[in-house]
Amino acid sequence: MILMRICPREFKYTVFLSFDLDAESAEVYMKRDPVSMSFGRYSVKIGVKKILEVLGDHGLKVTFFTPGWVVEKYSDVVGSILGDGHEVALHGYLHEKLDQLELEEELLVFKKSISAFERILDFKPKGFRAPYWRFSGNTLNILFEEGFLYDSSLMDDEKPYILEHNGRKIVELPVDWRLDDWPHLEIHRLPPKMLLEMWMEELDYAARNNGFLSLTMHPSCISRGARIRVLTRILGVLEETEAWTPKGCDLASRIIELLGK
Repeated sequence: MILMRICPREFKYTVFLSFDLDAESAEVYMKRDPVSMSFGRYSVKIGVKKILEVLGDHGLKVTFFTPGWVVEKYSDVVGSILGDGHEVALHGYLHEKLDQLELEEELLVFKKSISAFERILDFKPKGFRAPYWRFSGNTLNILFEEGFLYDSSLMDDEKPYILEHNGRKIVELPVDWRLDDWPHLEIHRLPPKMLLEMWMEELDYAARNNGFLSLTMHPSCISRGARIRVLTRILGVLEETEAWTPKGCDLASRIIELLGK
C-alpha cells in the first residue's frame, strides 16, 4: 500500500520535528577534552530552555531523542521536557556507534538505556534513533525484540513506512542528512540563513505535495546565539502553511492505523 497522505484532513502536510539531546554523552564515550565536553553541556545548561520557550510560544509538542546516560545525569532537564508535554525517546546510552559493537555489547547498551528510562522516568521508550544514524547488523532485530513502536534512523524513503519481522511491526520515520542542522552548522559552518533557505525550499515542496519532512536539530547547535532564529522562523512557517507536527509516538500510531491493518 502506498501512503499518499499522512496528516489529518485539517492539515496540508506532515513535519516530524525532533531534537537529539546528546549533552556531552558522545564526548564522554570518546574520552574527549574538557572544552569539547563543555560544548555538549551547553545544551542542558542553556539550549533546552531556549528551545522549550520557542516551542511553547507555538504550542507544539515534539520528540527529544535522548541517550540513557543523559536521562541519568540530567534527569531534571529531561523532566522539564516531559513536564511540557513532549516525548522523550531513546538515542543509545553514551551515543555509541552501534556498528562498531559486538552483539553482546549492543545488547548491553539497550539494556542500560531502557533501564535508565524505566528507573528514572517510569516508562519504556516507544521510539529509537541510532546515534550518528548508524545501525549494526543486529540493531533492527533488537528493536523488534524490545517491542519499539518506531525507529527514526533510515534514509531509504521520503515517507514513513512499516518494517515487519516474525509478525512484529515497527514504523520507520525516515531521515535525511540534508535535514539535520549538525552537518551544516557544525561541520561546514554555514551561516544560519543558508540552512534556513534550504529548509524553506523543502518545506514548500512538502506542502505542495501533501508530503512528509523530518527535521532533526540539536539543542547544542540550533539554540546557540542567533541560530535560534532559524527554529523560530521554521515554526512560524509550519503554522502559516498548516503543517501537522506530531510527536513521534503519535505519528507512528497513525501510520499503524493507516497502513498496519
